[in-house]
Amino acid sequence: MPNANEDLSALSQVQHRAVSELLRVAPVADDLARRFREAGFSLALVGGSVRDALLGRLGNDLDFTTDARPEDVLKIVRPWADALWEVGIAFGTVGAHKVARVGDVDRTFQIEVTTYRSEAYDRTSRKPEVSYGDSIEQDLVRRDFTVNAMALALPEKEFIDPHGGLGDLAERVLRTPGTPEESFSDDPLRMMRAARFAAQLDFEVAPEVVTAMSEMAGRIEIVSAERVRDELNKLILSANPRKGLALLADTGLADHVLPELPALRLESDEHHRHKDVYEHTLIVVEQAIALEENGPDLTLRLAALLHDIGKPRTRRFEKDGRVSFHHHEVVGAKMTKKRMTALKYSNELVKDVSRLVELHLRFHGYGTGEWTDSAVRRYVRDAGPLLDRLHKLTRSDCTTRNKRKAAALSRAYDGLEERIAQLQEQEELDAIRPDLDGNQIMEILGVGPGPMVGKAYKHMLELRLENGPMEREVAEAALKEWWAEQG
Repeated sequence: MPNANEDLSALSQVQHRAVSELLRVAPVADDLARRFREAGFSLALVGGSVRDALLGRLGNDLDFTTDARPEDVLKIVRPWADALWEVGIAFGTVGAHKVARVGDVDRTFQIEVTTYRSEAYDRTSRKPEVSYGDSIEQDLVRRDFTVNAMALALPEKEFIDPHGGLGDLAERVLRTPGTPEESFSDDPLRMMRAARFAAQLDFEVAPEVVTAMSEMAGRIEIVSAERVRDELNKLILSANPRKGLALLADTGLADHVLPELPALRLESDEHHRHKDVYEHTLIVVEQAIALEENGPDLTLRLAALLHDIGKPRTRRFEKDGRVSFHHHEVVGAKMTKKRMTALKYSNELVKDVSRLVELHLRFHGYGTGEWTDSAVRRYVRDAGPLLDRLHKLTRSDCTTRNKRKAAALSRAYDGLEERIAQLQEQEELDAIRPDLDGNQIMEILGVGPGPMVGKAYKHMLELRLENGPMEREVAEAALKEWWAEQG
């Protein structure tokens, strides 16, 4: 391994400043390192923390590696940290929470200290087998990519880069410390991490790494759904998810973790031309991201990604040469629920994304602007708390190159949003209730609690949606008329 002086001389002035800045804003690192040294152990900042410092994007999450075994790490860190957790201790990782003063402000650091280790998957196991190592060189060679295989030994500040990560960082390319085949065999999830880092950092993936991903894509099957889901989320929430999603589709990984995505590449037909649904979907994701107002929105992005997955199953070639996808939103909502459930998403997120997929065509069912008040009320009621996201998804779903058509759709949706705002102001649409509540219904009809009260309530809600607010006398008359019809 090159010595520290050679490594440090290879750093540019910008990179020197990046490392210095890291140490300046994270005095907590030196403090912790001294404690490890006093206990007879070494400590180094490692992986993503070093990479991000060199890229100028380091946050408050700090990753360290050490020759101390987990039980020793606990003894050192416990009296120092403000909080401690042992969730990852089976894999050699101790987590800590530490508040430290940086300049004139207190900053909260999330810290992980991991014992030197190596990981390998049994061919039939979903969990990595962990064995501890005795040197940082052993630890770095087992890391996923060279840009994550750099370390900064503390407190002496020795830069360690045995696999040329600094050069790859400068070239913005993802390579593995050993062969890609060995790396992906050790942990197949690294194939998805390659796609995620490409999306997050806008790096290119080295050709030999892409080849290995394509040849070994099936190995991802042994990774747990939870780990796949978490990696997919990071990719989707990145700055450029298109790049990562395309890599998943191109290498065949998506066939195993999100098969609905490559299925959108509907085969070409020389007689029946139709929109490329796969390309359309990626554009919709990008357009949805552009409409976000408060940072990345996983619900919106998943809905944009999955909104058309029902199209392959509903595609029909009509006699006039057109291609139809009737009810693809209903089929797509069911497919969304099934896929997200398989990936172990929360019930609430599954429900919200599926609902957005189901509703994404609702706007087009009302024409180009001739919305009745009743239709507006139902649109708002059905969207519920997802209304703002539905606005964004519907607008994003317009990818036509016909500027006149796009402008017309935009104007029509502008008109709908104006109508919603007007009605909300007039009627408090978000909290639509019948003009008579359950107690009033029972009093007027002279009945006690039971299913007929529920039916009456539902009838009055429909009248409210259809006609807007009614005076008490009018509502009572309508209820009595309905009651008489019930026999």
